[in-house]
Amino acid sequence: MANHILRGVPPIPLVMRRSTRARRISLRVSQLDGRVTLTLPNGVPDGEALEFAETKAPWIRKHLMARRDDVLMSLGTVLPIEGVPCRITCAPKRQIIMGQITKGMGEIAVPDGRIGPRLQSWLRTLARDRLVKASDHYAEQLGREYMRITLRDTRSRWGSCSSAQALMFSWRLILAPPEVLRYVAAHEVAHLAEMNHSPAFWAKVTTLYGAYEAPRKWLRKNGSELHRYRFDSLAGI
Repeated sequence: MANHILRGVPPIPLVMRRSTRARRISLRVSQLDGRVTLTLPNGVPDGEALEFAETKAPWIRKHLMARRDDVLMSLGTVLPIEGVPCRITCAPKRQIIMGQITKGMGEIAVPDGRIGPRLQSWLRTLARDRLVKASDHYAEQLGREYMRITLRDTRSRWGSCSSAQALMFSWRLILAPPEVLRYVAAHEVAHLAEMNHSPAFWAKVTTLYGAYEAPRKWLRKNGSELHRYRFDSLAGI
């Protein structure tokens, strides 16, 4: 991959990648993080691809303007935790404290300084706890065992199950309502028995979880919103 700049106001960073499977030059604007990717077949000169991107500049800017801004972690920021909007406040001690929920709004007290990384670490720990409990529950129902659980910050999927019975989940599921997290856990555990998306697989999901249409629809409609929340060190100082 190579990085280039699309001229204009403001300038737009471009990620250029070559693909042996590409048959033509293509552009993609990620709604998750606003990344603009320019894909070109082998043999196409960089200059030709950049000229193509220049002709598509209005289209790129239109899609970037339609994307909602990232949410940076700082005092006063509101983010969902298990589906409940929580306002970040300053913790009086050197630990994160989850307050009570009042009228549908919660409070999360975080020690001042490096709010984003500290909060992300806490959320990952909470996500692991919830996902392990849910996966253990569904695996016991299924009568199968998994080998391990890994948490990542994935862009294209919420979970996966490998042929080695290893489960992987996005830790950002902790931002979604609990029933959504449990559905994804049931979905991946069902793959321990059915490594496909056949009718038999969905029957397993129904047996484990029940009616899954609502949480599945929620993820399709709202999942990209969970990627707007940024926890890097620049997001909260």
